[in-house]
Amino acid sequence: MSSVSAELTIFGHVQGVGFRYFCYRTAVGLNLTGWVANNPDGSVSTLVEGERGTIEEYVKELKAGPAPASVRDIKLQWGNFSGKYHSFEITH
Repeated sequence: MSSVSAELTIFGHVQGVGFRYFCYRTAVGLNLTGWVANNPDGSVSTLVEGERGTIEEYVKELKAGPAPASVRDIKLQWGNFSGKYHSFEITH
């Protein structure tokens, strides 16, 4: 299998509910690299790199989210693997 990247924007009640930390724990548990950040419009963005099937599992987990969150929609864009991330971080 080859590695890819995916950039996601998650919409709904996803700020102030531990969503970025949920993304972090999920990504680290799946051995994905990249980052997660809050956006000014109330959404959350995340970029992950790894195996496509593993990223699909990440997306599935994010759709469920942590208990206080309510995910309305996820915009996903697949991309090429860059290899520039060596860990997963919460950026802001």
